[in-house]
Amino acid sequence: MEKEVRDQLLIEAMDTYGHYLKRVVFALVKDEQKAEDIVQEVFIQYYINLEKFEFRSSVKTYLYRIAINLCRNYFKSWSSRKLEFSNFVQQSFIYRQSPEMDLITKESNSAIGDMIQKLPSKYREVIWLYYYAQFSVAEISEVLNCSQNTVKTRLARGRKLAKLNFEEVSDDGTKC
Repeated sequence: MEKEVRDQLLIEAMDTYGHYLKRVVFALVKDEQKAEDIVQEVFIQYYINLEKFEFRSSVKTYLYRIAINLCRNYFKSWSSRKLEFSNFVQQSFIYRQSPEMDLITKESNSAIGDMIQKLPSKYREVIWLYYYAQFSVAEISEVLNCSQNTVKTRLARGRKLAKLNFEEVSDDGTKC
Protein backbone atom coordinates (compact mmCIF):
# COMPACT_ATOMS: atom_id res chain seq x y z
CA MET A 1 0.00 0.00 0.00
CA GLU A 2 1.40 3.39 -0.95
CA LYS A 3 2.28 5.92 1.71
CA GLU A 4 -0.19 8.49 0.36
CA VAL A 5 -3.06 5.99 0.59
CA ARG A 6 -2.06 4.99 4.14
CA ASP A 7 -1.81 8.66 5.13
CA GLN A 8 -5.26 9.35 3.69
CA LEU A 9 -6.81 6.34 5.45
CA LEU A 10 -5.28 7.49 8.73
CA ILE A 11 -6.60 11.03 8.33
CA GLU A 12 -10.08 9.74 7.50
CA ALA A 13 -10.07 7.40 10.49
CA MET A 14 -8.88 10.16 12.83
CA ASP A 15 -11.52 12.60 11.55
CA THR A 16 -14.31 10.05 11.67
CA TYR A 17 -13.59 8.14 14.88
CA GLY A 18 -11.15 10.19 16.95
CA HIS A 19 -13.73 11.99 19.07
CA TYR A 20 -15.80 8.87 19.71
CA LEU A 21 -12.74 6.80 20.58
CA LYS A 22 -11.63 9.41 23.07
CA ARG A 23 -15.05 9.42 24.75
CA VAL A 24 -15.16 5.65 25.11
CA VAL A 25 -11.54 5.37 26.26
CA PHE A 26 -12.06 8.21 28.75
CA ALA A 27 -15.17 6.45 30.07
CA LEU A 28 -13.07 3.39 30.74
CA VAL A 29 -9.83 4.88 32.12
CA LYS A 30 -11.23 8.00 33.84
CA ASP A 31 -8.16 10.07 33.04
CA GLU A 32 -8.32 12.59 30.20
CA GLN A 33 -4.58 12.68 29.55
CA LYS A 34 -4.29 8.90 29.58
CA ALA A 35 -7.32 8.67 27.26
CA GLU A 36 -5.60 11.00 24.79
CA ASP A 37 -2.42 8.92 25.00
CA ILE A 38 -4.33 5.69 24.38
CA VAL A 39 -6.24 7.15 21.43
CA GLN A 40 -2.98 8.38 19.95
CA GLU A 41 -1.52 4.90 20.37
CA VAL A 42 -4.63 3.43 18.69
CA PHE A 43 -3.99 5.51 15.58
CA ILE A 44 -0.26 4.72 15.63
CA GLN A 45 -1.01 0.99 15.74
CA TYR A 46 -3.65 1.39 13.03
CA TYR A 47 -1.17 3.17 10.76
CA ILE A 48 1.61 0.66 11.40
CA ASN A 49 -0.65 -2.33 10.80
CA LEU A 50 -2.59 -0.99 7.79
CA GLU A 51 -0.66 -3.36 5.53
CA LYS A 52 -2.00 -6.33 7.53
CA PHE A 53 -5.57 -5.05 7.87
CA GLU A 54 -7.72 -7.03 5.46
CA PHE A 55 -10.90 -4.91 5.79
CA ARG A 56 -12.98 -7.97 6.74
CA SER A 57 -14.38 -5.92 9.61
CA SER A 58 -15.13 -2.23 9.56
CA VAL A 59 -12.45 0.29 10.41
CA LYS A 60 -14.63 1.37 13.34
CA THR A 61 -14.65 -2.07 14.98
CA TYR A 62 -10.94 -2.53 14.25
CA LEU A 63 -10.08 0.77 15.97
CA TYR A 64 -12.31 0.03 18.94
CA ARG A 65 -10.75 -3.42 19.30
CA ILE A 66 -7.31 -1.81 19.47
CA ALA A 67 -8.62 0.74 21.99
CA ILE A 68 -10.20 -1.89 24.23
CA ASN A 69 -7.01 -3.96 24.20
CA LEU A 70 -4.92 -0.91 25.07
CA CYS A 71 -7.31 -0.07 27.91
CA ARG A 72 -7.01 -3.63 29.19
CA ASN A 73 -3.22 -3.31 29.11
CA TYR A 74 -3.49 -0.02 30.98
CA PHE A 75 -5.59 -1.62 33.71
CA LYS A 76 -3.18 -4.53 34.00
CA SER A 77 -0.30 -2.13 34.53
CA TRP A 78 -2.23 -0.07 37.10
CA SER A 79 -4.26 -2.86 38.66
CA SER A 80 -3.38 -1.95 42.25
CA ARG A 81 -4.26 1.71 41.78
CA LYS A 82 -7.71 2.93 42.78
CA LEU A 83 -9.22 4.97 39.95
CA GLU A 84 -11.66 7.70 40.78
CA PHE A 85 -14.80 7.90 38.64
CA SER A 86 -15.09 11.05 36.59
CA ASN A 87 -18.55 11.83 35.34
CA PHE A 88 -18.58 10.91 31.64
CA VAL A 89 -22.25 11.61 31.05
CA GLN A 90 -22.16 15.05 32.67
CA GLN A 91 -19.30 16.15 30.40
CA SER A 92 -21.24 15.17 27.31
CA PHE A 93 -24.14 17.54 28.09
CA ILE A 94 -24.32 20.37 25.58
CA TYR A 95 -26.81 22.60 27.36
CA ARG A 96 -26.81 23.92 30.92
CA GLN A 97 -29.67 23.40 33.33
CA SER A 98 -30.55 25.18 36.54
CA PRO A 99 -28.00 24.76 39.33
CA GLU A 100 -30.43 22.52 41.23
CA MET A 101 -30.97 20.26 38.22
CA ASP A 102 -27.22 20.23 37.56
CA LEU A 103 -26.64 18.98 41.10
CA ILE A 104 -29.35 16.33 40.88
CA THR A 105 -28.09 15.18 37.46
CA LYS A 106 -24.48 15.12 38.66
CA GLU A 107 -25.33 13.09 41.75
CA SER A 108 -27.48 10.64 39.76
CA ASN A 109 -24.88 10.19 37.07
CA SER A 110 -22.15 9.80 39.67
CA ALA A 111 -24.15 7.08 41.43
CA ILE A 112 -24.79 5.29 38.14
CA GLY A 113 -21.15 5.64 37.16
CA ASP A 114 -20.02 4.30 40.53
CA MET A 115 -22.27 1.27 40.09
CA ILE A 116 -20.89 0.62 36.61
CA GLN A 117 -17.31 1.04 37.88
CA LYS A 118 -17.93 -1.67 40.48
CA LEU A 119 -18.75 -4.20 37.76
CA PRO A 120 -16.10 -6.69 36.64
CA SER A 121 -14.29 -5.43 33.54
CA LYS A 122 -15.92 -7.91 31.15
CA TYR A 123 -19.36 -6.51 32.07
CA ARG A 124 -18.22 -2.89 32.37
CA GLU A 125 -16.71 -2.91 28.84
CA VAL A 126 -19.91 -4.26 27.29
CA ILE A 127 -22.10 -1.80 29.21
CA TRP A 128 -19.96 1.16 28.14
CA LEU A 129 -19.82 0.10 24.50
CA TYR A 130 -23.55 -0.61 24.34
CA TYR A 131 -24.96 2.35 26.24
CA TYR A 132 -22.35 5.09 25.85
CA ALA A 133 -20.68 4.33 22.53
CA GLN A 134 -24.02 3.02 21.20
CA PHE A 135 -22.52 -0.03 19.54
CA SER A 136 -24.79 -2.82 18.39
CA VAL A 137 -24.39 -6.29 19.85
CA ALA A 138 -22.77 -7.41 16.58
CA GLU A 139 -20.24 -4.55 16.69
CA ILE A 140 -19.38 -5.27 20.32
CA SER A 141 -18.83 -8.94 19.50
CA GLU A 142 -16.38 -7.92 16.76
CA VAL A 143 -14.56 -5.45 19.00
CA LEU A 144 -14.23 -7.87 21.91
CA ASN A 145 -13.70 -10.88 19.64
CA CYS A 146 -16.47 -12.95 21.21
CA SER A 147 -19.84 -14.29 20.10
CA GLN A 148 -23.01 -12.19 20.03
CA ASN A 149 -24.57 -14.51 22.60
CA THR A 150 -21.64 -13.84 24.92
CA VAL A 151 -22.22 -10.09 24.52
CA LYS A 152 -25.95 -10.50 25.25
CA THR A 153 -25.18 -12.60 28.31
CA ARG A 154 -22.64 -10.07 29.60
CA LEU A 155 -25.12 -7.23 29.04
CA ALA A 156 -27.82 -9.09 30.97
CA ARG A 157 -25.47 -10.06 33.80
CA GLY A 158 -23.95 -6.57 33.92
CA ARG A 159 -27.39 -4.98 34.20
CA LYS A 160 -28.34 -7.48 36.89
CA LEU A 161 -25.17 -6.77 38.90
CA ALA A 162 -25.63 -3.01 38.50
CA LYS A 163 -29.21 -3.37 39.73
CA LEU A 164 -28.00 -5.36 42.75
CA ASN A 165 -25.38 -2.68 43.47
CA PHE A 166 -28.10 -0.03 43.22
CA GLU A 167 -30.39 -1.93 45.57
CA GLU A 168 -27.57 -2.35 48.11
CA VAL A 169 -26.83 1.36 48.02
CA SER A 170 -30.55 2.20 48.29
CA ASP A 171 -30.98 -0.14 51.26
CA ASP A 172 -27.97 1.33 53.06
CA GLY A 173 -29.27 4.83 52.53
CA THR A 174 -25.72 6.06 52.03
CA LYS A 175 -26.34 7.26 48.48
CA CYS A 176 -29.35 8.01 46.30
